[in-house]
Amino acid sequence: MSTFAVGDEDFLLDGRPVRLLSGALHYFRVHEEQWGHRLEMLRAMGLNCVETYVPWNLYEPEPGRYGDVGALGRFLDAVERAGMWAIVRPGPYICAEWENGGLPHWLTGRLGRRVRTDDAEYMEHVERWFRALLPQVVARQIDRGGPVIMVQVENEYGSFGSDQGYLRRVADLLLDCGVGVPLFTSDGPEDHMLTGGSVPGVLATANFGSGAREAFAALRRHRPSGPLMCMEFWCGWFDHWGTERSVRDAEDASATLREILECGASVNLYMAHGGTNFAGWAGANRDGALHEGELRPTVTSYDYDAPVDEAGLPTEKYWRFREVLAAFADGPLPEVPGPPRRIAAPAAGTPTEWAPLGEVLEALGDEEVAAPVPPTFEELGVDRGVVRYRVGIPGPRQPYPLSVSGLRDRATVFVDGAWAGVLTTEDAVLPEPVAGPAVVELWVESLGRVNYGPRQGEMKGVTGGVRHERQYVHGVRARGLRLDAFEAGAVGKVPFRPVAGDGARPGLYRAVVEVAGPGDAALSLPGAGRGFVWVNGFCLGRYWDVGPQDALFVPGPVLREGRNEVWVLELEGGAARVVLA
Repeated sequence: MSTFAVGDEDFLLDGRPVRLLSGALHYFRVHEEQWGHRLEMLRAMGLNCVETYVPWNLYEPEPGRYGDVGALGRFLDAVERAGMWAIVRPGPYICAEWENGGLPHWLTGRLGRRVRTDDAEYMEHVERWFRALLPQVVARQIDRGGPVIMVQVENEYGSFGSDQGYLRRVADLLLDCGVGVPLFTSDGPEDHMLTGGSVPGVLATANFGSGAREAFAALRRHRPSGPLMCMEFWCGWFDHWGTERSVRDAEDASATLREILECGASVNLYMAHGGTNFAGWAGANRDGALHEGELRPTVTSYDYDAPVDEAGLPTEKYWRFREVLAAFADGPLPEVPGPPRRIAAPAAGTPTEWAPLGEVLEALGDEEVAAPVPPTFEELGVDRGVVRYRVGIPGPRQPYPLSVSGLRDRATVFVDGAWAGVLTTEDAVLPEPVAGPAVVELWVESLGRVNYGPRQGEMKGVTGGVRHERQYVHGVRARGLRLDAFEAGAVGKVPFRPVAGDGARPGLYRAVVEVAGPGDAALSLPGAGRGFVWVNGFCLGRYWDVGPQDALFVPGPVLREGRNEVWVLELEGGAARVVLA
């Protein structure tokens, strides 16, 4: 058994000064069978610690109903086997470019701006969640023979608010749940962030990507003593759909890492290995002044231009970082492990079966809801997926523009069964007027809930109404199609039919790809538009032809020798070839 403490100048392991050389690896973004390899890669780069968030919404889809919270414990056990320490950041809010910043949709939908404050109802949910989760952490603290050395209080709260009572409540709740290792906060190195996000008596750390000396000087103005740590050294960045790929020069990043360490500080590389936003869990941002502008959904890959890339391979940044970290390591670094097994040969298949969206909804959808105005995703209990809104335009009446107010985020529209266009929040008027009577269907997709900034927690779906000319059209039928509904037994009930013609129509496609020698692969869909894809029932996430991502990472454990079944839920275009390479 050991002890870990925060001293006046250093972190202390059994009373001796120690420097934390940490790297962020989110276990929920990596296939469990590949945790060991990724941890070995971090250890060989020169790290002695790994940091992870915990996404609340992944584990509590409904109040009081929990998923596999034991996954965190299994990951921490893997960290121990790798000979590393662990830093856990349980939130309740995590940002992380993750859907809704990790907060459940049912929570923000009900409480709105009351989340992340000292609100009694909000804190009741937080306490229930922490008491379900934290036994996984408490049992693995370093003083109990485990790897956990620190736990974070909330996350970058100074970028959001100033409710000191809330932060104190979260810190006290962690202690009451049995957390005995040091607590810490992390914020940007600006006065208002450090003032808003720090807790008296709790270690404060800073997050930044450059200017280490200036950042630590700002931190020292607020905390004259205690060890210095950059809890998030942004050595890369994430990407949004429809933008250029973010890349940071390896030499520039390694120079900043060296500067951090020359300041005598500890560091956590964000990210050391990014992984993948499987199953549509990617979040979104708002651009513009004060983050109130256009929605920027995050891509499925969370490669992050990290030193260990999405497929677990070392990059040029990895080798430069290894050179820097070797000078601060206790002894020689381990050998770099070999690459994960790659698919033996490229393979491809063409979808042979298809079902239209309406029939997929009949087989897999939730119960239909009738309401005077369109219910939101949150009111329907839909976290990730699509909702079909059906409205009747009364008649007879002449053609008028049809528009949607408060659309979030994207709608494929059919009028009397015929495709009529795609609407977005910024362009929410159909190109052609609609005459009555007519039946209008809007298949609305959430592109990811905002994970950072004042627009976090905003509703999804049709949050205003459907208008014909200036008149609201009342009487709406809404039905959700959740991504979680796509599992083998349920998909087997979809009435597929042979693909006919060019197959250029929305719907669910099914293909078989024969693989010889399974391993990691990249899946591409030449000719497809936008939607989601599954391999052997495992949801790889969203694809979209706007780039910059043009292929999805397939973990080797998902593939099988021989026959592999692929489902493609295409929302705007049509069938495509499925290529594994």
